[in-house]
Amino acid sequence: MKTDLIIKEPDLYFDSIHQELNNFLRDTFLVHTMANPLNLKKVSTWRPAIEVKQNDKNYKIKVQLPGVNKDDINVEIDNDFMTITAEIQEEKEEKEEKAKNERYHTSEFRYGKYQRTISFDSPIKSEDAHATYDNGILAITIPKLKQEIKEPRKLTIHNKKK
Repeated sequence: MKTDLIIKEPDLYFDSIHQELNNFLRDTFLVHTMANPLNLKKVSTWRPAIEVKQNDKNYKIKVQLPGVNKDDINVEIDNDFMTITAEIQEEKEEKEEKAKNERYHTSEFRYGKYQRTISFDSPIKSEDAHATYDNGILAITIPKLKQEIKEPRKLTIHNKKK
């Protein structure tokens, strides 16, 4: 009997499960209290997918921000943390839709604010960091601060003076 081993990483599935649970709760409990359930998407804060690599010299971070304009992305680096924020505004077609009696049947687009904070386990040189944005991928390189590796020294213990 042949069996295949399937390796699943929970971190990869957590965001989508979390989003599906939010959708279920929204559709089940809030549809009657809100005139338009799509309004929840406009005020939600999304966590964009990231990829963080490191070597001896720097960190390389990639952030997926599909549909976001470069000018709507903000990156702040503070000591050992970096926070990326962005926002996608919904297209304004409401007047035309009302005139044509159109309304959403399904919308899985993510409108609203994106935010992700990343921590670093080594000191960084934030002043030398640089970023590029191409085809919905924000790529950031942050050099690590070179730390001096000192040899341990023996501390001499003296008698207390009376």
